[in-house]
Amino acid sequence: MTRFVLVAGGTETARIDGISAAGADPALMAHTPSADAEILLHGSPTTAPVVPVSPSGCPTPAVVTRAVRERLGFDASVVDAGLVAPTGAASTTVADGPGADVRDAEAVPDADGIVDRAREHGRTLADETDDLWLAETVPGGTTTAFGVLAALGERAPVSSSLAANPLDLKRRVVREGLDASGLDPGDRSGAPVAAVRTMGDPTLAATLGLVQGATAAGADVTLAGGTQQAAAALLARHAGVDADLTLATTAFVAADGSADLRGLSDAADATVRVTDPAFDGRDHPAMRAYARGEAKEGVGMGGALALATDAGLDMGAVRKRVRVVYDRLLADVGTGHATADGGPAAGAGGTNDADGGDQ
Repeated sequence: MTRFVLVAGGTETARIDGISAAGADPALMAHTPSADAEILLHGSPTTAPVVPVSPSGCPTPAVVTRAVRERLGFDASVVDAGLVAPTGAASTTVADGPGADVRDAEAVPDADGIVDRAREHGRTLADETDDLWLAETVPGGTTTAFGVLAALGERAPVSSSLAANPLDLKRRVVREGLDASGLDPGDRSGAPVAAVRTMGDPTLAATLGLVQGATAAGADVTLAGGTQQAAAALLARHAGVDADLTLATTAFVAADGSADLRGLSDAADATVRVTDPAFDGRDHPAMRAYARGEAKEGVGMGGALALATDAGLDMGAVRKRVRVVYDRLLADVGTGHATADGGPAAGAGGTNDADGGDQ
């Protein structure tokens, strides 16, 4: 049986101007992971005040992951790895709160405890399934992943939720974080928990622990995501995990010339699966936004698309369900606004019939 686990958390790093596209309103960005968890489990936000959209109106990748789940019905659960805002999604808590700014001396002071608690949960999950898919949602997460990679001495660049990757900003932030922690690049090689403590975020600590616990108990683990999950795979390797690991991501991340997904996955000795939902050229606001490079990954979008492929579900059927979920969730994605309760305006973004319509 397949189990899809969303690791959701927060970090003060996301508050750095220009770092993340995970929310049209920075004041509401704290609700993005909480809303993503609710969309994955319930189909719409239940306590979060908005549906997450980027400043340009690109909706959360949870739209795609939820669309696939509605077609396949795979098991899903949530791990609270330091949520900023409460969520209405049932979750297992492994962190007491969100991470600090990566430019602080310690970004995740309780990294050891988070890893330990997540490791134990990973063992429990392995008792329930032999096929575990781990996803993430954390605004600012590519920057904290970049910081962890620098601490480990891994130099490949990361991707971004923004169409134009702000790598210069990320490099400056990471350099300031290393200085604040008294580190040179590579000083935490072979010390993954210390790397997360000084330069990471709680979701990376939790994902590391889950990988350790689940693989030790014999489960197959797929990391559903892009360069953040590649960084998690490298953390696992630095921790001595030698089990097979797979990275399932989207064609949008694989095509991102500003990042080096292949270099990271090769360094982590992880098998890469890339799935293309063929959103390019579709006359739909969400698909157009994803295709132009916004929200390239997140909430396990690439993993969900890979599960669809494994189940023989045609990408045309996925696109139809994306329309249905989008219509249900978003009132006006084109202006970057969403209703407080997540309810859509009639006809937003296309058809309202049961199957949607693919273009």
